[in-house]
Amino acid sequence: MDRVPAVTVTTRPLWQIRLVRELPRMLLLGVSFAGLAASARYAIAPPRPATPTHARAAAPARDLAAEGFAQLFARRYLTWEANDPEAHQQALAVYVGAGMEPSVGLQPPSAGEEQVQWTEIVQERMAAPGARVYTVAAQTDTAGLVYLTVTVARARGGTLKLAGYPAFVGAPASGPAPAEGVSREVSDPALRTVVERALRNYLADSSAELAADLTSEAQVSLPAQALSLEAVRRLDWSPGGGEAVSALVQAQDGRGAHYTLAYELDVAQAASRWEVAAIQTNPDT
Repeated sequence: MDRVPAVTVTTRPLWQIRLVRELPRMLLLGVSFAGLAASARYAIAPPRPATPTHARAAAPARDLAAEGFAQLFARRYLTWEANDPEAHQQALAVYVGAGMEPSVGLQPPSAGEEQVQWTEIVQERMAAPGARVYTVAAQTDTAGLVYLTVTVARARGGTLKLAGYPAFVGAPASGPAPAEGVSREVSDPALRTVVERALRNYLADSSAELAADLTSEAQVSLPAQALSLEAVRRLDWSPGGGEAVSALVQAQDGRGAHYTLAYELDVAQAASRWEVAAIQTNPDT
């Protein structure tokens, strides 16, 4: 007698059946909506690469008034006469702040004097918001070349003030000029002739003769001191590429002083003839 297989009937709520049937479609719709939302977000506000913190802070604009203030202080501070200390104190009285010593702490020796011949700002750094530390190079007649740091700040009203005592420091780091690299010498005799003639007329302040070797667009400002060209020691193609040459020349002034000078010239070839487009500087920039 054959055995009849048993059949089990299980009942489930209708909402579960509908959920199982609709689940794949719902998942597909969810993924589609997420993709549309992401596309809209990128279109409205596209992501931007993160900017390093150090690059966000813009370099402070140069403060010419503060530079002049620092140099004027350095001149008055380093200029003194032993037999007239009151004059030195009076010259610095405008800089002395609350709790600061007279003459900003400088007491001249019992004999001698010192004069400042020239000053120059050689370094600058921000000490704090609104305060800058300037390194002033000062050439004196007795102590020679000295370097003095002067901290200058701006008050709320914008006035300049000395923000503390100065300090003597060393010179900015420097080193010897690097050795000349390998360069390609100009072999074209026509170009060498034009460059030498142009430099001879340029140094001699002969604008009419120089014009014959210039391009129509060339802008050249002649030196204030006329020199005579003695020789072109080297003429090489400039390492930067393009049609530019570097000339190392020997020149002499009217007093008999000799100079070794380096010039860069932009050159152009038109109708089989070389012309000079610029010499060392662009007077329009």
